[in-house]
Amino acid sequence: MPLDLAWLRAHLPHQGTMCLLDRIDDWNAQGIRCTAVSHRALQNPLRAHGRLGAVCGIEYAVQAMAAHGALLAAPDTPPRTGYLTSARELTLHVARLDTIDAELSVMAALRYGDANTVLYDFTVSALGDLLLSGRVTVVLDAAKSGTRP
Repeated sequence: MPLDLAWLRAHLPHQGTMCLLDRIDDWNAQGIRCTAVSHRALQNPLRAHGRLGAVCGIEYAVQAMAAHGALLAAPDTPPRTGYLTSARELTLHVARLDTIDAELSVMAALRYGDANTVLYDFTVSALGDLLLSGRVTVVLDAAKSGTRP
């Protein structure tokens, strides 16, 4: 059963318009698939000069990763702060996301994870067309561990 925006806002550190995802469509221990329509919103906080560049899709992917982490965590565990430390093998197939009329499908597949670091492959697509893809590394709770991102 899909998990909605209310669930996302209760389990992610991203709040208000910064919560970019609308629902979780499917997930398992290896990954997650989410849907978003906020790329079309004029109040999207990632817009610059009235546009939403495709590179902003990385933030959609990172939020899907955070949702996946929340789903894998023990019940009632507060959201952990993560710091994006690396985006690699990034391929952009479009220049902008705000010109895409369809919903975005955001998929993140866990490649590696331990108590402090997670590595995911991700794709953002619309109606089966790949918009961007890449690999992202996030360090969790860096401030608490004394690690600098």
